Amino acid sequence: MTNRNPLHILIACAAALILLLQPAKAQNTAFDLSKNLKLFSDIYRQLDTYYVDTLSADTAMRSAIDGMLQEIDPYTGYFPAEDEELTSMTSGRYGGIGALIRYYKREQRCIVEELYEGCPADVAGVKPGDIILSINGHDTKGQGTSEVTKQLRGEAGTTFELQVQRLGSDKPIAINITRQQIQTPAVPWYGIVDEASHTGYLYLSSFTEGCAREVRHAFLEMRQAGMQRFILDLRDNPGGAVSEAVQITGLFVPKGSLVVSTKGKLPSTCYDYLSPSEPVDTLMPIAVMVSSNSASASEIVSGALQDFDRALIVGQRTYGKGIVQSIHDVGSDGGSLKITTARYYLPSGRCIQAFDYRRRASGEAAVSLPDSLTHEFHTRHGRTVRDGGGVMPDSILPVDSLPTMVYDVMASDVAMEYVNSYAASHPTIAPAGEFHITDADYDEFCSAVLASDFTSASRTIAALSQLRKIANMEGLLDESRSEFDALEARLKSNDVAADLVRNRHLIIPAIETDIAGRYYYIRGGLRQQLASDKSLRRTIDILTEH
Repeated sequence: MTNRNPLHILIACAAALILLLQPAKAQNTAFDLSKNLKLFSDIYRQLDTYYVDTLSADTAMRSAIDGMLQEIDPYTGYFPAEDEELTSMTSGRYGGIGALIRYYKREQRCIVEELYEGCPADVAGVKPGDIILSINGHDTKGQGTSEVTKQLRGEAGTTFELQVQRLGSDKPIAINITRQQIQTPAVPWYGIVDEASHTGYLYLSSFTEGCAREVRHAFLEMRQAGMQRFILDLRDNPGGAVSEAVQITGLFVPKGSLVVSTKGKLPSTCYDYLSPSEPVDTLMPIAVMVSSNSASASEIVSGALQDFDRALIVGQRTYGKGIVQSIHDVGSDGGSLKITTARYYLPSGRCIQAFDYRRRASGEAAVSLPDSLTHEFHTRHGRTVRDGGGVMPDSILPVDSLPTMVYDVMASDVAMEYVNSYAASHPTIAPAGEFHITDADYDEFCSAVLASDFTSASRTIAALSQLRKIANMEGLLDESRSEFDALEARLKSNDVAADLVRNRHLIIPAIETDIAGRYYYIRGGLRQQLASDKSLRRTIDILTEH
């Protein structure tokens, strides 16, 4: 008698039961499922029997699960029970010390870059610029940010010893830290940004649990302080909880207003979200700032307020994520599956999903819906809006792009070293938003950059080199060589010293932002950055003109 694989028996029984209970169309699906599960089982059994090395069932199955889910869409995924990413993603909370770190190439160690105000690392006396030497006696030399972060995080209430090297100290410093539940700040800063027009401003970084309460509190506080216009900044906000988006929208529209609807395959995924409480204000002029990276819940708020003609949307067309995920328990080990279960529709009836993940070949990018195939919808006052491709702003602003060199120099170790040195030699600075470095300070920064091994990888020269290769393959290089050489010589003439002069007006605000963050935490860095934010200035003007 032949021994049967228990997995085969289970699949056969399940398939038979499904076929008996389901109608014809569902039976076809069940048959395909049974057939392919058996194929998968047979392939794995052959590998397990004949492959030259022993396979890990856990690793193989996880790879198979990840591969299957990647073919569906970027938002559907499996999270094991021990994975904290899902909790951090949905709630903004994690067990840790409240510090952001980066890798310091020269020291081959991680360095503390930023602290959350009032969190364990801050309270224990850790400083930005501290080089992490060891964690609980384990040397961290050569370890990357993911390895070190994993050691810094852990169960709230646990204590460990962090040993750091601080600029100006001859000896390492040992600091005992007790981990706590860390809540990343959803509202890093808010306040009156323009006294003349009485314009209040609030930056919302993500839609985590409780952020609607923070927005409400900040709005009421600014209104009491004399705010007459309000700017909600959702630029680069990736989204989060739909319920928080509904509550934030409900702050500015009548109670019971339809904010968003979800429609999926099952009745349980079809739901109308109504604004749940009385609004705080339905008359004050509002502008919502968005960017191409504003997605999901950000698009619910901006799109709904646009559909209600309640706010001016300013910036760039948003990302276009009009699909909703829900969390389901799977397996016996406490794992979770985040599944795309529905599409959402704004009050006008439009869905702003930009990408069609159903119509793509394996491994290829999703198809983007062309503007010519979108449909017209109308706001409450009859203005035309369209579905597909994100939320189109009422006032489109150019992207405040920075030259590659500015990104490269501010991300370099030499810039970090300069900020560390500045903070160590200046006990105090002016308030955030009013702080400025001197010409002598910038000259010192430039000298440090030029004395270092900093180089800015020119993307233009790299692209030109690739174009040379293509021209050579097509037999066009010889006749175009002089033009290629001339263009390359012109591009290479832009050396680092010249770039530091040319981009002075962009680099100085970036340095000031990093320095302000050292003294005033995330809120200070953001406030300093706003002082040179051209898009914010333009939004204030647009809101005032209306």
